[in-house]
Amino acid sequence: MMNFNNVFRWHLPFLLLALITFRAAAADTLLILGDSLSAGYRMSASSAWPALLNDKWQPRQIQVVNASISGDTAAQGLSRLPALLKQHQPRWVLIELGGNDGLRGFSPVDIEKNLGQIVSAVKTADAQPLLMQIRLPANYGRRYNEAFSAIYPRLAQTADIPLLPFFMEEVYLKPQWMQDDGIHPNGDAQPFIADWMATHLTPLVKHDS
Repeated sequence: MMNFNNVFRWHLPFLLLALITFRAAAADTLLILGDSLSAGYRMSASSAWPALLNDKWQPRQIQVVNASISGDTAAQGLSRLPALLKQHQPRWVLIELGGNDGLRGFSPVDIEKNLGQIVSAVKTADAQPLLMQIRLPANYGRRYNEAFSAIYPRLAQTADIPLLPFFMEEVYLKPQWMQDDGIHPNGDAQPFIADWMATHLTPLVKHDS
């Protein structure tokens, strides 16, 4: 009768090698920590640009996990982040937050502090933070707009992380891509945003880095 223990010991190196190979081939994860602009406001999650980007990137074995929630502030994103990092163990985290803070007139100092803590938490988890520039409508006043917009390049420079342009600046140019609230992109805009994000993220999301 075959000795099971001997067979197991003989096959163990091959099993370990197979496991290592499987992990190496497994998809890296891009976690999107955002608000309604990425959550797919008033549409199904499968229609939002992160889902379309995930479909586009499947041949590259990069999984896009959309952890965006409509209405989230930077502080709320920060409070959700530890559990998300533990669950998904992402290699990259795209931070698309701050817009709701700005729309509510929160202190730029507090917004920057919360965003900075998000960046630090991502780095502590051995993931790469990717920060998106956010801009507010012009009717929020020049002084506040300038203080708000300056948060992002300053934080990106201080933390030495990439700063992506604000995709909505392209969408605003097409009124037919906007919902009737004048703030959120509609379903017709999602394929464009997915392509636009793929173009800007591809140089930053690499397996060999």
